[in-house]
Amino acid sequence: MMELLRTLWRGKHWIALCLFLVGFAGAYFAYGIATPVYTAKAVVTLESRQEQVVDLTSVMTGLTGDQTSINTEIEVMRSRGLAEKLVTRLDLTKDPEFNVSLREERLSINTIMRRFARVIGTARPRIERTDTEVLNQVVDAVLASIKISNVRQSYVFNIIATTESPEKASLLANSLADIYIEDQLEVKFQATRSATKWLTDRVAQLQVDLETAEAEVENFNANTSLINQEALVAQNRQVKDLRDRLAAGKATLAETTARLEMLQSTAAGNDTAAMAEAANDAILRQILLRLETSESNDLSPFTARFDQVLARAGLEVSRAKSQVQALSTTINQLSASIEQQSNDLVQLQQLQREATASRQIYEYFLTRLKETSVQQGVQQADSRVLSHAIVPRTPSAPRKLVITLLSMMLGTAAGATLVLLREVSLNTFRSTPELEKRTHTTVLGQIPSISARRRKNVLKYLTDKPTSAAVEAIRNLRTSILMSNMDKPPQVIMATSSIPGEGKTTLSIALTHNLSGLGKRVLLVEGDIRRRVFSEYFDIHDKKGLLAVLSGEEKLEDAVFHHPDLKADILIGERSSTNAADVFSSERFGAFLDELRAAYDYIVIDTPPVLAVPDARVIGQRADAIIYCVKWDSTTHRQVQQGLKSFSDVNVKVTGLTLNQVNMRGMKRYGYGDSYGAYSNYYDG
Repeated sequence: MMELLRTLWRGKHWIALCLFLVGFAGAYFAYGIATPVYTAKAVVTLESRQEQVVDLTSVMTGLTGDQTSINTEIEVMRSRGLAEKLVTRLDLTKDPEFNVSLREERLSINTIMRRFARVIGTARPRIERTDTEVLNQVVDAVLASIKISNVRQSYVFNIIATTESPEKASLLANSLADIYIEDQLEVKFQATRSATKWLTDRVAQLQVDLETAEAEVENFNANTSLINQEALVAQNRQVKDLRDRLAAGKATLAETTARLEMLQSTAAGNDTAAMAEAANDAILRQILLRLETSESNDLSPFTARFDQVLARAGLEVSRAKSQVQALSTTINQLSASIEQQSNDLVQLQQLQREATASRQIYEYFLTRLKETSVQQGVQQADSRVLSHAIVPRTPSAPRKLVITLLSMMLGTAAGATLVLLREVSLNTFRSTPELEKRTHTTVLGQIPSISARRRKNVLKYLTDKPTSAAVEAIRNLRTSILMSNMDKPPQVIMATSSIPGEGKTTLSIALTHNLSGLGKRVLLVEGDIRRRVFSEYFDIHDKKGLLAVLSGEEKLEDAVFHHPDLKADILIGERSSTNAADVFSSERFGAFLDELRAAYDYIVIDTPPVLAVPDARVIGQRADAIIYCVKWDSTTHRQVQQGLKSFSDVNVKVTGLTLNQVNMRGMKRYGYGDSYGAYSNYYDG
């Protein structure tokens, strides 16, 4: 967390710049560019319970007030149908705010491009929109300017309109509320009219059905000799009595038949006593008693009386049979009549029920028709306007202060993001701890930039400002180099870098100047014979150099140039047709270095960049110390790592690194001022 804060603090100038730029842009937009808009609000409430003059729920029911109904009403207010009515009522197709085709063309890049295209003839032909397309576009714009919301846990709706005109915003909100109420009434009126028409047709049809049913009842009654229900019950009771009489008659017939048969059987036996017993006749018993008491044998009176009894028994049998037959016939006739009467009665009752049902339905629908007719004059809307929108006095947007503050916050966030992204994407070195951590190589020093516009002024700067930060840094580097090997202090010191422009030549000159200040004999050798940049630092003309000495063409003492300000000898490089790497790999160059060791206390060799040519790696095999220069906030990690690897591949050890051309202000800006080195306290400019 502290590291993050330190990173943000190092980038505080960038953050402040972004804060200012974005904040200024936001303020300019809010106070100078943005068009002010005004918001007006009308409030509508839902009447969930209403007292109707006529309760006609079957025709048009009121709203229940549940959440589903509330959501439905919100969508109704947002519907294109109401929006189209609003556009038509207020004639908004002629309003430039909603009809973009009527707006004045503002000067912008797109406008300029369209005008240029029209001039050169490449503009697309303008397509005229139809009235329907214009209406749809205006409706979309109106819907975008209106917001509908429901107050939580209530039946209250807010209709909020936002436009560029305060009067127009109020008019839009109030007009939409009125149109919404009118639409509810219109829907109810339309439903009532539809119901009335349907009920009228239905009642007419039901009247025809009722008349037909009643006519069928009358026709059935006219064509049927139908008794009533009570008579039918009496007939059923009569049939029951007849059946009882029939049962009794059958019993009598059986009894008389048995008596007749018994008389006939006794008559066949000629037993007067048995015959008298069977006849059970008093006269016959008297005749038999006289016969028994008299001595007369005349049976004729007895026989005549028995024949009378027998004839009477036969007559009783005939009478009983006739009675049974008559009762059976009557019962059958009555049963058939009752069955027919029952069937007719059932059919009549069915026809009567149908007629009654038709009458009830007819009367019900006739009542509803009357109620519906009355309802047309007493319809009420399910909502009412709770409060109309007033004309706003101040614009609702843009919220200038909020926009400015948000812009400043956005600028701060953008600046912090840029700083963090730059820090994350950093691929160069800004501090010695980072350089050591990445390369695993000791950093011997960090050298500030020398304030010299021209390279020829470098030596003058070193001479005139011996206590400057740069000179102190060179002095610190010299100490580190000489103490890098206490047993065998380095004598041949080589300076190189990854790529050109990292200040190795300046470092070589400064190190030479510092070593000569110790009263030592120092030789500065221009080992970069490909570019030969010493001429940009020293005025040395018509002088032989390194190759002339190596070839034996010139003696060393004749080739070197003693610079009074540098207080050291200089051996410049020369152009050669021979490959430089071959020159430095030769035995002659090794012998030459041995001669130099005998003639000088220190030999400083400025070599080419290691990634450019192999010269530095060849010279490095004969040097006592190798100083690898890394330009501050410029050389990439990969370049340094590849350069060091090129030395390790040939078993050459780099003595140490220097962070070169350090920008003191940049170091402090990035927050590395505390690690700049003790010599920074003695900086005198």
